[in-house]
Amino acid sequence: MALYLFAGIPVSGFAEALKWYEQLLGSPPTFFPNDTEAVWELAEHRSMYIEHLPERAGHAMHTIIVDDFDATIARIAERGLDPVTRETYSNGVRKAIYRDPDGNEVGFGGVPA
Repeated sequence: MALYLFAGIPVSGFAEALKWYEQLLGSPPTFFPNDTEAVWELAEHRSMYIEHLPERAGHAMHTIIVDDFDATIARIAERGLDPVTRETYSNGVRKAIYRDPDGNEVGFGGVPA
């Protein structure tokens, strides 16, 4: 079974959110489908996008699992963003949570080696 993901995040201020997500993800968007959306391809067939939808902003919750948790969090910190919380679960999985200007949650998780 092929797996595709297109995860959306509603934002109230497109320009401000665009800048913040570029900082978080470390690159400009992969493409702009129109004037109110920006899309980042995180991996093949797995994308995250922001869309100017002020009435829905602030309620998204996404977690991206990465191979090298420490390196990912360090690179994000080098770009000027720090997580609002960090957690370690009883099974050793770690998670760092970031919140965009609207309060949308984007977490990065890492499984123990």
